[in-house]
Amino acid sequence: MKKLYTILALILLQSHLVGASAQNKEHNFEVMQNLEIFNTLFRDLDMYYVDSLDAKSLITTGIDAMLGSLDPYTEYYAEEDMDDLKMMTTGKYGGIGSVIRQRKDSTIIIYEPYEGMPAAEVGLQVGDVIKSIDGKAITKGMSTADVSDMLRGEPGTTFILKVLRPGEKKEREFKITRQSIKVAAVPYYGLYGTVGYIDLTQFTEGCSKDIRRAVINLKDRGATSIMLDLRGNGGGLLSEAVEIVNLFVNKGLTIVQTKGKVANANSTYITKSEPLDLDIPLAVLVNGNTASAAEIVSGSLQDLDRAVIIGSKTFGKGLVQSPRQLAYNTSFKLTTSKYYIPSGRCIQAIDYKKLRAIRDKKGGSTEADDSLKHIFHTAGGRIVRDGGGIMPDITIQHDTLANLLYYISNDNVMTDWGTRYTQSHAAPSAVRDLVITDQDFADFKQMVKDSGFTYDRISIKRFEELKKTAQFEGYYDDAKAEFEALEKMLEHNLDRDLDKHQKDIRRLMAVEVIKRYAFQAGQVEVTLQDDDDFSRAITILTDRDQYNKILHP
Repeated sequence: MKKLYTILALILLQSHLVGASAQNKEHNFEVMQNLEIFNTLFRDLDMYYVDSLDAKSLITTGIDAMLGSLDPYTEYYAEEDMDDLKMMTTGKYGGIGSVIRQRKDSTIIIYEPYEGMPAAEVGLQVGDVIKSIDGKAITKGMSTADVSDMLRGEPGTTFILKVLRPGEKKEREFKITRQSIKVAAVPYYGLYGTVGYIDLTQFTEGCSKDIRRAVINLKDRGATSIMLDLRGNGGGLLSEAVEIVNLFVNKGLTIVQTKGKVANANSTYITKSEPLDLDIPLAVLVNGNTASAAEIVSGSLQDLDRAVIIGSKTFGKGLVQSPRQLAYNTSFKLTTSKYYIPSGRCIQAIDYKKLRAIRDKKGGSTEADDSLKHIFHTAGGRIVRDGGGIMPDITIQHDTLANLLYYISNDNVMTDWGTRYTQSHAAPSAVRDLVITDQDFADFKQMVKDSGFTYDRISIKRFEELKKTAQFEGYYDDAKAEFEALEKMLEHNLDRDLDKHQKDIRRLMAVEVIKRYAFQAGQVEVTLQDDDDFSRAITILTDRDQYNKILHP
């Protein structure tokens, strides 16, 4: 056993040193020293620890901790997790095409079937409780990950799924054939007057072709401008981002440069095709969850003065990951470089090296101070800055999402109400025809109250902390009347809170209903009916003078 560990350690050391010959000897010695320490430590753990160890689990924990200390994007994928990596890059997996969710009672339900996929095709509905998969019962101890693994499999394989539909006593049985599921990168596009709207949710293989087809279709239907929605888009394939930019800019332009520590991490991405349309006005919607490849598209179009960027500051992920194959069908993706968009700026917001340095200390910011950010210029001379995401040309201020809305959207009561509603109402003829009436809201309110719904109120938590601090420091008695008055104002009143946020709750109710009839496309369409970013973009795109003034002040 000891000899085996020594051989493994030597293999690790030699493989590292072959690729590190150009590095200084001190660094090489430090690597050798610490690998030997790790090898010796694990050998002794395995031999002498009081209980038997699961080597795979223990090593994986160590790997995850090591990579997690670097940045959130450098990740290890064990053999059984390789499908997740494939799903990230291709958007494909073998399964039934449905999101599942765990309820408070630990049951697992069908939460969102995808249009045209096996789950929807056989008739599974939102709210169906999964009881068994191919004869294996789904027990309370199982997680959504456990059930998801059981539902996934090789395309073409068939299994029996039993579910219990709300309001029924007898289980329903479905024979389902798994297929290669490709999550739609463009779940919805539509025409609003003369403005073509396209929702892009991820940068997976072929998404640039989806955008091309959507633009052509919208133009054929009369679109004279295009709005690209990248809000909530966390990115994906860099090459697809460049292809999308290329639809609207000339061939031969440098869109992205990646720069890393080793030469093969340095690349230049240039537009290689003739554009689809150089002149059509463009607006891009972004928010704090717009990241990576989505920031390349929005940032490049801004740098080239090709689109008006609308919304709120983007996430700021300017790091590039590359997958590397490891032994025994494992892999990991690691951060190898930073990307720089046409103006020359890098939009990475968080300095992870600095974060590691202050991790054990209190305070300190990991983002660059505004005074330390560098000024760059767009093609037309407009000022842009690095180090903190993409700052929109038109910033829209949004109200903070109420804590109540978060809890309601994630509670069983919303799903249950949606099921009850669809069982007693006919499907709307079109998404835009759906109306949540006063009676619908009153029914929902009553259902919320009857369900015993509760939620954490941050204000009362902060109040209790302040009260304890005041008592500790001796100020409470002098301000007792004021504290009591404030506490009374903060008293829990669910009925009042529901009424106060009625507008936003009705929007959630509409989304819950429409996803059962019109899937992802319907959800996008219904949320646009009361969307400040969308409305502002419509205004700008239909006013050519205003549009030109923003891009060419």
